Amino acid sequence: MVAHLPGDAGLGQYGAMSPKADLVRYYRWLRRYGLNDSHSGNASVRDGATVWVTPTGACADILEEGDLVACGLGRAPSEGASLDAALHLMAYAENPELGAVLHSHGPYSVALTLDGSDFSPLDFEGQYYFPRVPVIAIPFENYLADSPRRVAAALAQHKVCVVRGHGVYAGGSCLNLAYKWTCSLELSAKTAYLARTGGVCDP
Repeated sequence: MVAHLPGDAGLGQYGAMSPKADLVRYYRWLRRYGLNDSHSGNASVRDGATVWVTPTGACADILEEGDLVACGLGRAPSEGASLDAALHLMAYAENPELGAVLHSHGPYSVALTLDGSDFSPLDFEGQYYFPRVPVIAIPFENYLADSPRRVAAALAQHKVCVVRGHGVYAGGSCLNLAYKWTCSLELSAKTAYLARTGGVCDP
C-alpha cells in the first residue's frame, strides 16, 4: 500500500496526481524516510516535452509545485534548476522510456559502495530486481562535466546506479517505479550491511 500525505485521498491505485504534484510528493518522501537530508538529492519527471526538475538548493520539507523548474527536452537546463538538471535531461535523451529520475543519498547504499565495486545484493528481492548495481567513480572536480554522460549511460541499461561516495540515481517509466528501485536498493544494502557486521557473510 502506498502511504499518503494529508489531502491525498481519492487519487487512484498509485495515488496519481499531476506530474508536478507527484514530483513534490515523492521528493518529500525521500526526505521523510531517510533517503535524503533536508536539502540533498534532486528529482525530475517528464511531462510531454517538458521535464520538471527540483530547483537548486531545494528544501524537501517546504518545496511546493511552484518552485519546480521547467526544462525542455533537447535543450540546456533552465536557470534555477538543480545542478544535476543536465544529467536528468541526458538520461531522458538516452532512454525515451524513462518518465522519472530520482537522486538520493541512502546511507547504506552509499556506505556499501565506497570501495568503488559494483554492488550485488544478497537478498532475494534485490537479486530479482537488480543482480548488479553499477558503481561509477567520478572525481569531485570532474563531477559536473562527466556525470551527465556516465549516469545517463548507466540508467539506459540499469534501473539504478550509484556514483561512488555521492549517491543513488534511479530511473523508471514513472515516479512510483523510480521510488521503488530507490527504496529496494537501500533495503538490500542495509540487509547486506547487517549480514556482514553480524558475521553471516564475508565483507
